Amino acid sequence: MPDCFEILNKDLAGRIGRLRTPHGVVETPALMPVVNPHLRLIEPADLRKMGAEILITNSYIINQDPELKEPAAKDGVHKLLGFDGAIMTDSGAFQLSVYGDIEVQPLEILEFQRSIGSDICVPLDIPTPPDVSRSRAESELAETERRLYEAREFWEDGPLLAGPIQGSTYPDLRFGAARRVREMGFDLCPIGAVVPLMEAYRFSDLVDVVSASKKGLGPAAPVHLFGAGHPMMFALAAALGCDLFDSAAYALYARQGRYLTASGTLHLENLKYLPCCCEVCRNRSPEDLSRDPDRIELLARHNLFVSLAEIRRIRQSIWEGSLWELVERRCRSHPRMIDGLRALASSAGWIEKLNPASRSTFFYLGPESAKRPEVLRYRSRIDRIELSGRVLVAEPGVVAEEKFDHVLWFLPPFGPYPKELAETAPFNAEVPAAADEAGIASALANLERLMEANPGATFDLRLKEENRAVSEIQEERI
Repeated sequence: MPDCFEILNKDLAGRIGRLRTPHGVVETPALMPVVNPHLRLIEPADLRKMGAEILITNSYIINQDPELKEPAAKDGVHKLLGFDGAIMTDSGAFQLSVYGDIEVQPLEILEFQRSIGSDICVPLDIPTPPDVSRSRAESELAETERRLYEAREFWEDGPLLAGPIQGSTYPDLRFGAARRVREMGFDLCPIGAVVPLMEAYRFSDLVDVVSASKKGLGPAAPVHLFGAGHPMMFALAAALGCDLFDSAAYALYARQGRYLTASGTLHLENLKYLPCCCEVCRNRSPEDLSRDPDRIELLARHNLFVSLAEIRRIRQSIWEGSLWELVERRCRSHPRMIDGLRALASSAGWIEKLNPASRSTFFYLGPESAKRPEVLRYRSRIDRIELSGRVLVAEPGVVAEEKFDHVLWFLPPFGPYPKELAETAPFNAEVPAAADEAGIASALANLERLMEANPGATFDLRLKEENRAVSEIQEERI
């Protein structure tokens, strides 16, 4: 683990951590509001008052404007922006992706970032968009890594140095790039060029890119997901192990009259009520906000309040061990987010290795809950249960008149478990009265595994009518 990063709590692949920077400790997960040096919709000092511990700005823009460059070089970026917290500076890679070329050399912009007192400096990488040819992805990744090696050799003690991970939509390239970034010893590991995936609502592909990168990095490195600015997807990204997010959406959406919520985006013109109680919304109607001459700034403040509140909600969910439930609720707010949830469920085997024992009650919220790490963990251990003689597998609370050597309760998605564990996690789960097909299928798979592990036992299955899918097993084993 980098010396600058300490993990305090974990849930799924997510974690609460402390990132130490020259301008103080930042608790993660954290949101970095994007500050355009030319267009400060909300003054950075006010961002600090609203709860932002860290922000991100563009060193290339500052470098190219003499009116910004000179005071930044003289007094530093913190005084230029009026912000006393940590500041991360981007290198101009976004402009490179838009314009194809920029008027600065990689080491030049890196040294400029350090000279103006940035807390986290980013080398000038090549942001390769999704779906390009493999040969282009490999070529641009090779150039990015050449620059990273150069930056690492050039760097001395001082600000934190980030090592961007590229590779387009090729998981093996992302994995390899991440592993090499880890080996080079960067302080922060941003996953780059994913904005097009988020803009196209390709959340399944986003999960694949992030999970491949995380597997290459290992569990300890702090991770920044570049361009992840909508609160709707923070929980999903945090569950994959992302620690920092940067948001320009709070300001960009405000200029378009768009009102952020944790479950999606609304248009101010279509609102009859403001569904929020932040300082902007609690005493205003949509009409009041629309007519206010400062409506863009006010809407930006609301958008940022919602985004920062979601970060706090995620921290609480990690602390109490309920991050999966938050992810499910957020992902069910949009059909394409469900794609991301399904991709997360497909990665549950990897996440299970990182996920600590649950500290909260398991809530079954849908088919994807049947693939949660807790379910996979139980399935991998169920054959440790040793049974002999007559075994009753029944719904919780069933009273049998006959004598049995063992009594197991049956609870989808876990299946059979010793009744003595009924009040312990995860078997104290809250589940629907009628299990869905995914839950029953998972429970059935666990029952089959248990039976195979105990061939000398005789099983008597007494289950609800909707769980009669197991009757064929019952006929075979009795």
